[in-house]
Parts: sequence; structure tokens; C-alpha cells
Amino acid sequence: MRIQHDRRKYISHVLPYPPIAPPSIVARFPEPRPGEDVVAVSRVTSPALVLEAYKLGIFPWPVRQGLVPWASPDPRAIFPLRHDKPWPRTVRRAVALDFRVSFDEAFEPVMRACAHRPGEGTWITADILSTYLELHHLGWAHSVEVWRGEELAGGLYGIAMGGLFAGESMFHRASGASKVAFAACADRLRERGFSLFDVQVLTPHLELLGCIEIPRAEYRARVIEAIQRSARFP
Repeated sequence: MRIQHDRRKYISHVLPYPPIAPPSIVARFPEPRPGEDVVAVSRVTSPALVLEAYKLGIFPWPVRQGLVPWASPDPRAIFPLRHDKPWPRTVRRAVALDFRVSFDEAFEPVMRACAHRPGEGTWITADILSTYLELHHLGWAHSVEVWRGEELAGGLYGIAMGGLFAGESMFHRASGASKVAFAACADRLRERGFSLFDVQVLTPHLELLGCIEIPRAEYRARVIEAIQRSARFP
């Protein structure tokens, strides 16, 4: 299955490739301990700290502004890029709808839409938003947008590092739009030579899309291999 991609006319900037390294940091993460999913806690994030975390299979998961646990869940959820199985029927139905797909053309609106969850709370704090916006402009963070006409109907965003794509969050405003975003992202990762699609924690929705769990140790070994690859998302 291949999705019709749309290059829209209002691209405002070209992302650098290869990505630009942010100023280095001196902080280091401890090794994850058996039975513990949180390896560290900080008050703030930064682009360099986020990238250092991803190299170790760790990601930020704030509970509120000013309190940032750094997580390395065991088991870890991934989407298996090497197993090119047919998409579930619900995904194929969504792809057949009247949607258009683009990449890296509305990163901030996608992030803000992912953060807007009335009554549910969100881990996408002001600190996370500013950090990932900077990572986007440096060429590390990317988005997939799904459009219905001129309206943003769904999307997702994440971090690309070598052959690793770490999905962060997705949203939908129209039924099926997040499924289309996920399928378009997976197709692009396969086409561009990525080897690892991280989705952090398995949910019923992600399981429906074909995601699986693997042991943390195996995931971290895959990260080491993946970030050595040369793969380009944008």
C-alpha cells in the first residue's frame, strides 16, 4: 500500500541535512535498573539532553512543567519495519478516504494539536514544545501531516537519528487521520532505509496498527545499530 503524498505550497523553511548538533552538555544518564522504567528526573529539557537520551533508549515524559522524568520502559514498543505485512483493514479503509499527506510542513501545529487533550492532561509542556521546536529547526525533529482540504485533520511527530525514528505523539480531528499519518510515516521510513520505529509504550491503538513489544535490552541494542545507519527523513 502506498499513500498519495502532497507537497503543499506554503513550506516556510528548508530543514538542514545533516542535522545540526546543538551545544553539548555535561549531564549523563545512569544505566536503567531492572524493574524500573524511570532512570532520572530533571527540571528542564534541552535539545542536547533529548538527543543524548535517545542514543541510550531514553525519552522525556514530563508530568508537569518543571518536572521531567526520563523513561526507558521495559518492555519497549516498536513498529516492526522489516515485516512488510498488509495493513489492518481499518488502516486500509482510512487510507482510502479523501486525505492528503505532507511532511515537515506544519510541525508546530502538529505538536500543539497533540498537546491539546481537554480533560486528559498532556506531557507536552511549554518546555517540551520549545525544545522540540528547536530540534525541528536543527533538522532532528519531523512531522507527518494529514489534511482534509485546507484543514489539518491529523498527524504525528518524532525524532530521526540515523536509522532510528522515535515517534512521540499523534492526534486526529477526523476519523482515521492518525492511522493515515502512521502508515505514511512507516512507508517513508521503509523507503528511506530506517531500521527502527520506536513508539515508546504499547497501547490498544498502537497494537491495532501492528506494533509489538520487545525487551528493553534488545531495544537498546537495536538503537546502537540503528543510529550508526545513514538514513534521511526529510
